[in-house]
Amino acid sequence: MASTWPVSLEDIRAAARRIAGRVRVTAMAQSVSLSEIAGVPVHLKLEHHQATGSFKLRGATNAVLSLSPAERARGIVAASTGNHGRALAYAAEAEGAVATICMSRLVPENKVSEIRRLGADVRIVGRSQDEAQQEVDRLVREVGLVMVPPFDHPAVVAGQGTLGLEIIGALQQVSTVLVPLSGGGLAAGVAAAIKGVNPKTKVIGLTMERGAAMKASLDAGRPVQVEELPSLADSLGGGIGLDNHVTFAMCRDLLDDVILLSEAEIAAGMRHAYALEREIVEGAAAVGIAALLAGKVRANGPVVAILSGRNVDMEQHRRVINGEMLFAEDGR
Repeated sequence: MASTWPVSLEDIRAAARRIAGRVRVTAMAQSVSLSEIAGVPVHLKLEHHQATGSFKLRGATNAVLSLSPAERARGIVAASTGNHGRALAYAAEAEGAVATICMSRLVPENKVSEIRRLGADVRIVGRSQDEAQQEVDRLVREVGLVMVPPFDHPAVVAGQGTLGLEIIGALQQVSTVLVPLSGGGLAAGVAAAIKGVNPKTKVIGLTMERGAAMKASLDAGRPVQVEELPSLADSLGGGIGLDNHVTFAMCRDLLDDVILLSEAEIAAGMRHAYALEREIVEGAAAVGIAALLAGKVRANGPVVAILSGRNVDMEQHRRVINGEMLFAEDGR
């Protein structure tokens, strides 16, 4: 089946060579507290220490470097829930290109302002990722900008997969990898890398209960739309695209399970990361910790949880640490 995947292990290895020196090789640290809770060694992949604060820099850098000079000169555009836009703005600026980032009104202001600071043209459109994508499509059609999607693109998936190569390279005996799941770029890339080296390792996708587009699509057997709702894991929001070409099939074939987490469980993960691991992470990055704390993951060997990003609004983080419930569990 591996031959049918849109992104191969060799594609990921090529991406690792391409982005070397432009993207950090992030550390992996064993968590004493989570290891005691899980009953097996638990390691945290500290990807939130990446230069732009999230794993997205890997895929964005690989995609930008894969473009021709003429394509980069036309300008680059993408829809984003924040972290991809930040990474793409950073990667484009490094190569002398201009990035235009389209986002919905649900994207936190701290992420919007940072993207502007990096020199990108920011456009706020609608209240969903799908509406932001419509503006991207218009700019591609009418202005001639080159689109670099946040997840459903082979070069982006291959770039994210380099994170999987680092994990399996540092801990070859890893039994289970816990990966945040949204549009599937990170999950697909990491799973392809991990299973390409060791097919027996389990890769589990983790996402919020509220508007989990990939989970709903996998359950339906095809890409479907879901309503986007505010969540602590805002980076995991957005659809996967009804014409998804890459990540749906890869997640369907490669993920061993998908686990949903409540807002309270995500908040508990953020608090644990801060209080016991001394790490500030956004809600989307805390889902691996959250799943372990909630007893939703069982493993018989070493576990790696990816801490995918730190770009959280600090006032929101303060409120979570203080135990405030920011979003009702009924999804409103």
